Amino acid sequence: EVSSEDAERAFCTLANREDLNLEEGSIHHCLYQFTRNEKLTETNKLLCDVCTQRHYGPKNNIKSEKKHVYTNAKKQMLISLAPPVLTLHLKRFQQAGFNLRKVNRHIRFPEVIDLAPFCTVKCKNVAEGNTKVLYSLYGVVEHSGTMRSGHYTAYAKMRSMNNCLSDLVLRGQPPPALQSEPVKGQWFHISDTHVQAVSASKVLSSQAYLLFYERLL
Repeated sequence: EVSSEDAERAFCTLANREDLNLEEGSIHHCLYQFTRNEKLTETNKLLCDVCTQRHYGPKNNIKSEKKHVYTNAKKQMLISLAPPVLTLHLKRFQQAGFNLRKVNRHIRFPEVIDLAPFCTVKCKNVAEGNTKVLYSLYGVVEHSGTMRSGHYTAYAKMRSMNNCLSDLVLRGQPPPALQSEPVKGQWFHISDTHVQAVSASKVLSSQAYLLFYERLL
């Protein structure tokens, strides 16, 4: 079904995607690949009701269900509602013959990430004119080991209450004030009952499996 008549803006984003640093092995590259524009052709063509009616006449006149017209199309997944908390789940396995193999590669991720290049231009809870949708890192889950066995640990930032985030979660109100710096606080590494204070650089060098960001603006 057609949900928007504005085809020209259907594939537009809040910020220019071409300005991104798309170094392979970065979270920006992962997000870019996940939200890239795809062409649907050949066996992936889209069933088009408009094209079918144009070719065969009104729907009521189509006696056979096999009478459908498929057409080339473009597909792109973009964020239409910026979440209060952004959770990124990295795929850390790959097919190796009949087996699954863990991907141990380090993926670079920042303390503050801008989601605007991955948001639709009509993102529902972003104020008109805003070209940034910033998030601050506050948690990381890391897995060590193999696909068969291993251990989960976590990095968490102890920080002050984010009132803007509370308003966004409880009332759906976007942050009124602009904030572009990461939320200040102390990072801790948690492994079972052991907790140790660590630096931000230690967190950013971890082999992330899950990333948790809170919205700044």
